Amino acid sequence: MSVAATSLPSNTRIWLAAGTTDMRKGFTGLSAVVQHALASNPLCGHVFVFRGRRGDLLKLLWWDGTGLCLLAKRLERGRFIWPQAQGGSVCLSTAQLSMLLEGIDWRHPLRTADVLMEM
Repeated sequence: MSVAATSLPSNTRIWLAAGTTDMRKGFTGLSAVVQHALASNPLCGHVFVFRGRRGDLLKLLWWDGTGLCLLAKRLERGRFIWPQAQGGSVCLSTAQLSMLLEGIDWRHPLRTADVLMEM
């Protein structure tokens, strides 16, 4: 499991910025995308995830309470699974973020056994 996903406070929301983002952007550029394209405050404590055009690079922007954090991950093989929409955002759980960061298709995870139903 990814360290980034496991160390987030439980009330943290995780937002994927649909479409692609210019991965040359840093703190200032990505903060502007959060403010203008996602209509949110980059200092609100939520995690904002951006993907480049090729699909092998992600950047995460997160205010941890003391400063703005910018994390990047590049897959050596494969691509990050991303929504087809060209704009807007998608909210993920921390489990889905962990899968995303590992290169797993977070949209359709397969369970190894049926869920037990109590009656």
